[in-house]
This record gives sequence, C-alpha cells and structure tokens, in this order.
Amino acid sequence: MDGRRRNPYELTEETPVYVISVAAQLSGLHPQTLRQYDRLGLVSPDRTAGRGRRYSARDIELLRQVQQLSQDEGINLAGIKRIIELENQVAALQSRMAEMQAALDGAAAAMQQREAAVHASYRRDLVPYQEVQQTSALVVWRP
Repeated sequence: MDGRRRNPYELTEETPVYVISVAAQLSGLHPQTLRQYDRLGLVSPDRTAGRGRRYSARDIELLRQVQQLSQDEGINLAGIKRIIELENQVAALQSRMAEMQAALDGAAAAMQQREAAVHASYRRDLVPYQEVQQTSALVVWRP
C-alpha cells in the first residue's frame, strides 16, 4: 500500500466481489473447475464469513490465464502452479528492487546535499594546493 488511507468502499481489482457462479461465467469455466483450482492452490479467492468464495477481477484474470496455459499451451496444472508462483516471486522482487532504487536515489541526493554544504563551508581565503608536475617545457617570462 502507498501509505494513504483507502476508502473502504472503493472498488479495486483486488476487491472480492464475484460469487463463484459469476466468476465462472466471467472466466468461461465451470464452477467445479474453479473449486478444483482453489483446492490445488492455483487461484485462491477470499472467503466470506460463511466460507463462500468471493473472486476479484484479478482472480478472474488469473483464471483466464490458467485456462489459456492449460488449453492453448498444453501445460499441466502443476506446471501452471509453478509458473504462477514464479511470476509472483518476480513481481515481489521487482517491487523490492524499486524500493531499494528509491532508497538509493534518496541516499545519493542526501550525499550531494551534504557535499554541497561542505563546499559552501570552505574558507574563501584558502586556495587549494595542487602539486605542479615537472615538465621539460621552457617558459619565457618578461616583465
């Protein structure tokens, strides 16, 4: 979550609103197939107080993806479960990487501010010393 309070009545794609019959129609699957996917852990809908399943829009999309992988690609349900787990893991890692990148950017900005503060605190009557390198060049000076 992004730190802001959400309206409890706001519908998002994670909001569980569809009963199993509606989810079955929206996904094009039989309700018994949805129950089987739930038992196998492929798609885990939220539960009501009476233990009824409630599917979200994200669950419906996942059901369609499972159906597509099974029917079109010929992947078995164990393989689909592993694919879903790996996709979830990749998404979590990408999220963590974005957090770390934001922290790194913040640290870099803070370091630049500190560096600017140090440079601003230099005494202006001091001149940085740079060692002169010896060369064989001839310099002629005339007053």
